[in-house]
Amino acid sequence: MSNVQYVVLGVTQVEIKEVDKQGRIIIPKSWRAKYLKGKGKNKVILKLSEGAVEIAPYRSPDLTQFFDKAEVDIKADLSDWHAVARELRRKR
Repeated sequence: MSNVQYVVLGVTQVEIKEVDKQGRIIIPKSWRAKYLKGKGKNKVILKLSEGAVEIAPYRSPDLTQFFDKAEVDIKADLSDWHAVARELRRKR
């Protein structure tokens, strides 16, 4: 690969990279090691805007924040999930 140029803008490091014929670039190893470490953490989010592409690590959302948030008035026994589902379907 050719020379990689580094430019520092404030606290942001900017690298000038080449894009191959298939549109691929190499994400720096230091960034991958920091943000993509761990099993199954090899996904990124691409934010596309006019003339720019931003890459951010993908993290699964924390669904525990929604526990105990929904309240439903039902008479069915919660240990019988089929009865609960039937009652919830009737309430629509």
